[in-house]
Amino acid sequence: MSDDPSDIVLAETAVSAMEESPRRRLLGRRKAAEGRAITECENCGAQLHGHWCAQCGQPAVEYRRSFRHVIVDVLDSFLNWDSKFFASLGWLIVRPWHLTIEFVRGRRVRYLQPVRVYLLVSILFFFVVNWWAKAIHMDPQNISDEDRADVTNAVQSVDLPNGVRSKVEQALKDASPGPPLPVEPAGKPDAKPHRQDRSFIRFDDDPNPSAFAKWLEARAKEKMGEHGTKMSLFVKTLVSNLPYMMLCCIPLFALVLKLLYIRRRIFYIDHLVYALHIHSFAYAGLMLIGFITLAVNRFTPPLLAGWIIALLWIAFTVQIFLSIRRVYLQGWIKTFFKFWVGGALYLIILLLGLAGTFFATLVIP
Repeated sequence: MSDDPSDIVLAETAVSAMEESPRRRLLGRRKAAEGRAITECENCGAQLHGHWCAQCGQPAVEYRRSFRHVIVDVLDSFLNWDSKFFASLGWLIVRPWHLTIEFVRGRRVRYLQPVRVYLLVSILFFFVVNWWAKAIHMDPQNISDEDRADVTNAVQSVDLPNGVRSKVEQALKDASPGPPLPVEPAGKPDAKPHRQDRSFIRFDDDPNPSAFAKWLEARAKEKMGEHGTKMSLFVKTLVSNLPYMMLCCIPLFALVLKLLYIRRRIFYIDHLVYALHIHSFAYAGLMLIGFITLAVNRFTPPLLAGWIIALLWIAFTVQIFLSIRRVYLQGWIKTFFKFWVGGALYLIILLLGLAGTFFATLVIP
């Protein structure tokens, strides 16, 4: 072995590298990897000629960096907080048909994908709807005029002391915002007992209801409360199920469009893209109308507020009509006819969906 000092230093360095722990070597490789440009795909090993691998599609992202960079990459991947996001949102509000036309023409990289647009807008919309539903307070102590009349008739058939009668009058007054009904003294010869089942939930007046009616009534009383004490909770649960209902209705709306334009030989996927875009516009438009309505009702006179709200709803309807006209490129008369026919058919679908959602919320534990 040579006694040259340089050879001895090199030999000791090689021995130290061989004896180094795997953990330290791994960390060393990570440190060396930081800051280097990725030239080969880490998944399949193919040579990269851009940000995406041409063989497997994996992006050239270096995750062995600080946690801050990783969070930024994740947010950018999901939300695309760049010109693409703001351009899609702006066109969606101003010209909702523009996104569909650009997608069909193949100009897709400059805008968000239709599914991502729908998910972002629908999440925000139903968040606002759920927040509004949580503010609903239904007081089962409030009695309608009809119910108060029934209570009054029942009280008339009973001879009550003056003190008890005054308490009943006060209870009726407190239970309803309207003026209290007079409670006449007993003793009338034609006064007859008026007894009814005052249960809040009652589906069938048949004295011998079917087994299904009994079961449905029992479920309704369990979910809503026999006297409506759980109605607020039931409404909140119903509202929380609406996003799933709307997600199921979108393909049905695309099917309606397919039937209306069956002679145009347009693929179903194109109708589905338009359905996603127009629903996203509807959610965004409804939110804007709601916020503007709150503002004008608060800061403007009632007459002016009414005109502004009416103009907003007219503009909302016109935008949907123009979107159908621009996407499908038919005449005004045909578009007008299909707009109302398609709207009526989709309204039926929505009503059936609401009924199904109500029933599912009622029967599912």
